[in-house]
Amino acid sequence: MTTPHSPRPRPIQEAPSPAPALDPTSLIAVLHAIGAGAAADGRPWPERHLLRSRQIAMSDADCAATGQRIVQEILLAAERTRQNGEPEQYLGDRVMEGLVMADMALTAFIHERMRAKD
Repeated sequence: MTTPHSPRPRPIQEAPSPAPALDPTSLIAVLHAIGAGAAADGRPWPERHLLRSRQIAMSDADCAATGQRIVQEILLAAERTRQNGEPEQYLGDRVMEGLVMADMALTAFIHERMRAKD
């Protein structure tokens, strides 16, 4: 058997390059912020004296409350359309029931997140 003409390959020992900074409005950056406990305004929960898990729970409740407000605004607009608009503009009973159920689910979620843990 002959010896190789070149030395054996060795791993290159370089310092890892820093990750490029993400645009704060990009999808990945927003997903990271949500995972880190971003509230409805996209920023972390401001009360720093809380435990990290409680900060995330409060951020979840804040986001759900914002969603609940939107569902309630849609419900109000749909009800006003039912009362004052043309019959073909009404969303229908099934859609209205779905919106009420979404509102109830968000209320339960908010209540569960806001409740103090024993």
